[in-house]
Amino acid sequence: MEKIKSYFKDWTMFEKSWLLISSVTMVVLSLMWGDSMIALLSGLAGIISVVLCAKGKIENYAFGLFQAVTYAYICFQSHIYGEVMYNILMVPMIIIGIISWKKNMADGNGEVKARNLKSQSINGKLIGYRYVSDGSISQYLDEQKPYKWVRGFWKKQNYTAKENMTYDKVKLKKQLEKLECVKKENQTAPEDAYVAYKDSKFEIVPETEGNTLDFNGAYQALSEAVTDKKRTIDLNSCPAVYIKAAVLKDDPDLKNSLEECQNLIRTKIVYIFGEEPVTLEGDEIRKWLIFDERGQLQKNEDELRQCVAEYVAQLAATHDTVNTEREFCTTSGRTVQVYSSVYGWKIDQEKEIETIMQEMIAGVQINREPVYAMRANARGMNDIGNTYIEVDLSAQHLYYYQDGSIILESDIVSGDMQYAERQTPPGIFQLYYKKSPSVLKGKMLENGKYEYERPVTYWMPFNGGIGFHDASWQPYFGGNRFREGGGSHGCINLPADKAAELYNRIDESVPIVCFY
Repeated sequence: MEKIKSYFKDWTMFEKSWLLISSVTMVVLSLMWGDSMIALLSGLAGIISVVLCAKGKIENYAFGLFQAVTYAYICFQSHIYGEVMYNILMVPMIIIGIISWKKNMADGNGEVKARNLKSQSINGKLIGYRYVSDGSISQYLDEQKPYKWVRGFWKKQNYTAKENMTYDKVKLKKQLEKLECVKKENQTAPEDAYVAYKDSKFEIVPETEGNTLDFNGAYQALSEAVTDKKRTIDLNSCPAVYIKAAVLKDDPDLKNSLEECQNLIRTKIVYIFGEEPVTLEGDEIRKWLIFDERGQLQKNEDELRQCVAEYVAQLAATHDTVNTEREFCTTSGRTVQVYSSVYGWKIDQEKEIETIMQEMIAGVQINREPVYAMRANARGMNDIGNTYIEVDLSAQHLYYYQDGSIILESDIVSGDMQYAERQTPPGIFQLYYKKSPSVLKGKMLENGKYEYERPVTYWMPFNGGIGFHDASWQPYFGGNRFREGGGSHGCINLPADKAAELYNRIDESVPIVCFY
């Protein structure tokens, strides 16, 4: 009963009355005329078919088909063969009408096209898709007068009625959830564009689309399509439906990254180490870069910096001379090993690392020295050069060489060998400064006085508190005075005239080689 009430819910009283009166009239007339039962049923079927057709009900075809078949039978019995043929032809027309109606009428079947998947349909009945009258058609029908149809021969009247459809949004969402394109196993995530190294060069590999849906975006697009009465929706053409890659091929940051990578392998640094240049260039730098299985560059500044640090450390290990022993040929003809922790070549590794990092980013091509923390006068392991001061502590003699020639020599008195703390340490040093005159002071005693205070005219320190100076208190220089209790507290004592000459000649860059 409820289904029947629902079926006639949108019928006007006129329509219901017309169906009822027509049917009753047909029954009454058939009984009065003595028609057969099949004729009565055929007539009723024809009336119902016309009314249902007017109401837009697909059921009209069922009654129409019954009416056509039965009426053809009646006409055949009455030998009205033209009507028989006409009604027989109606049968396929009715069937075509049913098919066409199901295909095109608003039962709401809609096609959903998705990326990389076959199209699927959503049945309108499953989402409660139906026609909703705004009452305008019924109003137009009510306003019509049966006797005014004649006016239609000379006067036309146009009527406009809106087509109103509705659907259940909750049901639509559930139907969307059932589509193959929504299932996780059918979705492929998009991949960002990236920089890769291919065919001996860096390039940008474009992003991939994937087909991962934004469910809310897909529902919004589908809802709009249903509202707009679209029978087909292509989700691929709808914005905000598919998740996009975060990084696209035209991303400015990605282009900057590509330029940085290109600069890395464009970089060429030629280090100058005398006659032995060392080249750092793209092929070596590329080995420091990390790529995944796709060839995507894994940008890691810390890893890159570590590689640079290892390279610089190796560079220093090969070319630094500080904290190393070198052979030194003495004036006497001996060859001695001389160690120094304060003289020689020493790369400032931290600053060199920073310099390389900056030059790689800029793609610099340059010939230069490393950044040095300490410098020597010559290249190679014997980095003393041919301008130096030789202090032969065993022979108690000093030589000043300039460009390989002796320009000054003198006997000396060095540290007292009877006291370990007073002995002059061997090594290679350089002058701190010069001062004239000066007062040399020993350790401060508990009483606040110094162990000694000696005024000198020329003071040239080079190793802590050890230096060259005049020593007027020395009765003589050279010989074994340093072994016999007449040695200094570690300084190199010189005659006054030689101290003066050395003071006027010595330069801070001149290596001072002390040895026994």
